[in-house]
Amino acid sequence: MKYVNKGIPSVDGRGLMMGKPAYTDDLAEQGSLVVKVLRSPHPFARIKSIVTDKALNLEGVECVLTHKDFERIPITRAGQGYPEPSPHDKFVLDDYVRHVGDEVAAVAAVDTETALAALDLIEVDYEILEPVLDFEKAFGNKIVIHPEPEIHEMFPIGFDPANNVAASYMMNVGEIEKTLQECDVVVESSFYTQAQAHAMMEPHAVNARIDYMGRLVLYSSTQTPFHVRRIISQALKYPLSKIRVIKPRVGGGFGGKQCVHGELLVSAITLRTGRPAKMAYTRKEVFESTFSRHPMRINIRLGASKEGILKGIDVDVLSDTGAYGEHALTVFMVTGSKVFPLYNKVESIRFGGRVVYTNHTPSGAFRGYGAIQGNFALESAIDILCEKLGADPVEFRLRNMIREGETSPIFEIMGEGTEGTAMVMETCKLDYCIKRGMELIGWKDKYPGSKTGGGKARGVGMAIAMQGSGIPYIDMGAAMIKLNDDGFFNLLVGATEIGQGSDTILVQIAAESLGVEPEKIIVYSSDSDLTPFDAGAYASSTTYVSGNAVKKAADGMSRMIIEEGARILGTAIEDTVFDGVSIISGDRSITLRDLSNKLFYNENQRQLVSAESYVGTKSPPPFMAGFAEVEVDTGTGKVEVLDYAAVVDCGTTINPNLARGQVEGALVQGIGMTLFEDVVYSKTGSLMSNSMMNYRIPTRREINGMHVEFAESYETSGPFGAKSVGEIGIDTPPAAITNAIYNAVGVRVRSLPATPEKVLMGMLGKAVKENGHG
Repeated sequence: MKYVNKGIPSVDGRGLMMGKPAYTDDLAEQGSLVVKVLRSPHPFARIKSIVTDKALNLEGVECVLTHKDFERIPITRAGQGYPEPSPHDKFVLDDYVRHVGDEVAAVAAVDTETALAALDLIEVDYEILEPVLDFEKAFGNKIVIHPEPEIHEMFPIGFDPANNVAASYMMNVGEIEKTLQECDVVVESSFYTQAQAHAMMEPHAVNARIDYMGRLVLYSSTQTPFHVRRIISQALKYPLSKIRVIKPRVGGGFGGKQCVHGELLVSAITLRTGRPAKMAYTRKEVFESTFSRHPMRINIRLGASKEGILKGIDVDVLSDTGAYGEHALTVFMVTGSKVFPLYNKVESIRFGGRVVYTNHTPSGAFRGYGAIQGNFALESAIDILCEKLGADPVEFRLRNMIREGETSPIFEIMGEGTEGTAMVMETCKLDYCIKRGMELIGWKDKYPGSKTGGGKARGVGMAIAMQGSGIPYIDMGAAMIKLNDDGFFNLLVGATEIGQGSDTILVQIAAESLGVEPEKIIVYSSDSDLTPFDAGAYASSTTYVSGNAVKKAADGMSRMIIEEGARILGTAIEDTVFDGVSIISGDRSITLRDLSNKLFYNENQRQLVSAESYVGTKSPPPFMAGFAEVEVDTGTGKVEVLDYAAVVDCGTTINPNLARGQVEGALVQGIGMTLFEDVVYSKTGSLMSNSMMNYRIPTRREINGMHVEFAESYETSGPFGAKSVGEIGIDTPPAAITNAIYNAVGVRVRSLPATPEKVLMGMLGKAVKENGHG
């Protein structure tokens, strides 16, 4: 291939590096009103009264909005397909606040200082209510977080707000109790994963204006511009046809911008005042008032024969959705659907549980989207099972894992196939990924671990993972390609560039299909008026779903060019080819430049436009094997990751440099979740880790060796053989690293993060037991 599988530079890289205005806050209209939000100091309260007179009378204040200014229309802020699988349990503003940082009122003023001063003048009388702060005590609690009668589910998702349940689910394959009773070895354990902050570089931002046509125009740092448009229309009862949402460059999202945040308030203020308005979250607001990863408790039982055949998997999950239920059901289901098929030869699987409300910051979409939580529990439990069996953990996985040409009943049951059928693995190079990962980490020489002297111990651990490539039968991507005079093209896509390089790889796909240089293709993305629809940047969908749409559109454009060239040359279409520069038939030819100029100005004038869309009928998983080598300080419990080897099957890498960057970035986030990052609340429900000063993410100093390689693989249903790559890298670090810690010092970490305190206390407890005092 000429342009695919090549590490060409990002199409936007030079401009961004030179500091050109490209981000949402850069593009606000001069003189925009500054919007600031009064936020709740209480985790749960009812607003008895709110007085805004003093704020409104402050010079420079243009508008103050409270719950009294909005019709009570329940919505979900989740940017998902419609009807949404999330409960409609949120109002633009409400007389209840359900977490510290929840919205109470909004002020719009001529500058930031005036807006902040006005917030101090708003008088609120709260009825403080007892909060629910322990998600293990939320179900059936006498305290009901959502008593409002208007809230509802769009279709059955197990919504039971009277018992603080946002969603619930249960599925069975086989008879799990019977299977486990017949197993020679059964292990049982509970694992806890914490909330994790997205910590993207650019905070959430939005600005709005009324254009000369009287339409509401928003610039938003969103991952889902078309969903944002729909939700604004629903919440404000404003015609969809009068709303335009433009996504400029986004400085990172990781799922945290797959939702409506400030868009509703900024839109309401612009519509009310007629003036442009803007809002940029402070870092504290990003922590307290957007989303985190869903904390979970995962109870798991595994059963196997003495020969090392995995027979049964039984998993019960309790997930904390926080104050609102965005993404509650879907994150929960991915905890199983993107994990269990790894071990497709089991006789029985049971998976179920609940997603409960608490008075914490809401949980939402986050890279890994449930799979990382489920993978931590399953891949840790697999190592525990292997130890009890006396089996090598690598050989056990190779014996029991899914392989090319195989399937799993989970695909059909949990949404990865049509009724009566299940997706078959056309590409699965997991066996290669494991064997190559063993070589990179030096597994045979280092497993399980060793003492290195100086109070240090080393160990190696591993895990395998899978993810998906979009949501089949639900999410759609579309693309248009337009031929211009002089022979260059515009590529218009709804796909959302959020720093992952999607504009670049979509240009490469189009260039490969057309046979033209990438520089001949000018890309425009994510404008709800001007670009075609796309579900957005989530579910690892862009390369596979949007890429397929681009390829179809480019193939269509090639056919059009050949047809027009054959007409001008007076030759048969079947005897005519387009080589990217000229249209050729025998000894006759015309350049694309000359053809386009004729079509525009001289002969049979017409505009060539090719538009196509794509909805997946399957979601071919990328696979990965991750191997970690750690060093543990036996005096302090501090864990250092010395090396991490990741071998990925993502099909064809459209741009190997960008793909490697995606995997490396995801690995760092996974390492952060495993060892460093922790969302910490006070006993009264206030978020204590609400700044970069007290929320620790890994830096370059904490990342040592990291080796990322890609297996040779070609997925025929993907554009030029590609599958997704954006999320798969994050899934393995929690289990691989904690398995390595166990192999180093014999401490099994079941609750993330694996802090030095937890590891040290584990070593002390182990020593006490070994000395006969336990």
